[in-house]
Amino acid sequence: MSALRQRETLTSQLVKALTDRIRAGELKPGDRLPTEQELNEEFKVSRTVVREAISSLRAAGLVSTQQGVGAFVLQAESAPPFRIDNVDLSLLKDVIAVLELRIGIESDAAALAAQRRSETHLAAMRDALDRMTAAIDASDDAVAPDFDFHRTIAEATGNRHFTHLFSYLGSLLIPRARVQTFRYFAADRQEYLRRVNREHEDIYQAIKRQDQEAARSAMRLHLSNSRERLRLAMTDGDSA
Repeated sequence: MSALRQRETLTSQLVKALTDRIRAGELKPGDRLPTEQELNEEFKVSRTVVREAISSLRAAGLVSTQQGVGAFVLQAESAPPFRIDNVDLSLLKDVIAVLELRIGIESDAAALAAQRRSETHLAAMRDALDRMTAAIDASDDAVAPDFDFHRTIAEATGNRHFTHLFSYLGSLLIPRARVQTFRYFAADRQEYLRRVNREHEDIYQAIKRQDQEAARSAMRLHLSNSRERLRLAMTDGDSA
């Protein structure tokens, strides 16, 4: 097993263990999760594994984080009839499959958003991009503003089914909420995230000027870039 696959397996195991504790009520809403050091010692995993697991829990809406304080359990929401489980996204091929779903849905959503967006939608997109820039500068993973940007595009379609579907699937669909995708794109995470946000900017500008085909193409390129590089990474991992 490659080092990447092994770490992802450990991350999935830690996510499952903490999720089980939350679901069982051992960790209640408002409780702080064990510290990074405590999780290191209890589960015998690296800091990287702990941080990836916390990022996954946050993306799944189970915890929130406060810089310098820790991670806290959020109020449980009513369980949906279907959800993509964290464990199901533990391997690169599953992340790629979800990206393929997003390419089909979000490319058309971007085109509709270009046609139907309001000034309020544009302001929300701009705010998400600016927050992502600030998060990148602060060395954060920027998952939340990334998700907010894509969700606002879904809202700007004016079609509630796009919004419901995107919210339903959740921020777990941001690939780096599961794996450290920057390693397949650039020398460091900040460089990778800045590239991602430049692609976001291209999408935003196309939507702003109401260029439907440019918006569709920019979104497809943005998501396809992630898919193709992860496909290559998966192939390299299988041959290792």
